Amino acid sequence: MVKSIVERINFKDLLIIIAGTFLMALAINLVFDPIGLDTGGVTGLAIVIKYATAGLITGGVPVWLSNIFFNVPLFIVAIKNKGFRYMIKTGFSTLMLTLWLYLIPITSVIEEKLLAVVFGGVLSGIGIGLVFSTMATTGGSDLFSALLHDKWRHLSIPRILSVTDGIIVFLGIFIFGLENVIYSIIVVYLVAKISDGILDGLKFAKMVYIISDKAEDISAEILIAIDRGVTGIKVKGMYSGEDKKMLFCVVGKKQVVELTDIVTRLDKRAFMVVADAREVMGEGFAEVKNDN
Repeated sequence: MVKSIVERINFKDLLIIIAGTFLMALAINLVFDPIGLDTGGVTGLAIVIKYATAGLITGGVPVWLSNIFFNVPLFIVAIKNKGFRYMIKTGFSTLMLTLWLYLIPITSVIEEKLLAVVFGGVLSGIGIGLVFSTMATTGGSDLFSALLHDKWRHLSIPRILSVTDGIIVFLGIFIFGLENVIYSIIVVYLVAKISDGILDGLKFAKMVYIISDKAEDISAEILIAIDRGVTGIKVKGMYSGEDKKMLFCVVGKKQVVELTDIVTRLDKRAFMVVADAREVMGEGFAEVKNDN
């Protein structure tokens, strides 16, 4: 069983998780923790606990320790719902984030608060986006949001995360005051937009519809020149009453220009529609992942 699990692990995903959690830990230890920002999630809650217990324990309860403590019950629930293999990557992600939080020194690198908030939000957003792209989470509210995503598939994980984090951020008003809560809301918004953009960008492509009298020549050129599959669909021109063939093709964003050149070179009278495809899975694009 152990051998089977090891063989199925994508080690490229593990490297992405290491990089993503490193960026997240940088944001927490260099920005959020030093200036007292409750940015939501378990780490935000851990920062609140650290400041609240500073009078009882020297320096307060470390963020990395609270991160481990609060993730245990979530992991028990998630293993039943998401499957053991999914939790291997999520468990690895949580452990890596905790390790980075322990190793990276807590120090403020930017004195201007607004600039620090933007810098931290960008770092954290990129980090979370990278982790989510591997079909894993960093535990905490990330994992909670992923569980909710199973029920509300029309909402992306970052969007659900922004709501759950927003609730936790609002609770931080009792420890850090209204001004810091406002800054925290800015961070939550930046993280959601950036991580959502990363996920969309990985799946984003263009779908192209082409109606031409030289459909055979165009399709052959597309297959050879840009190595993309083409589907021919029988259509009828309602004005001319003639039967025609419409080509359908999905290409990467950078291939649109090359495809357009092919069509216009072979048939200057061709009718072509280019539209956005926000998520493409299959051969030549993102693979369909199943971690259960």
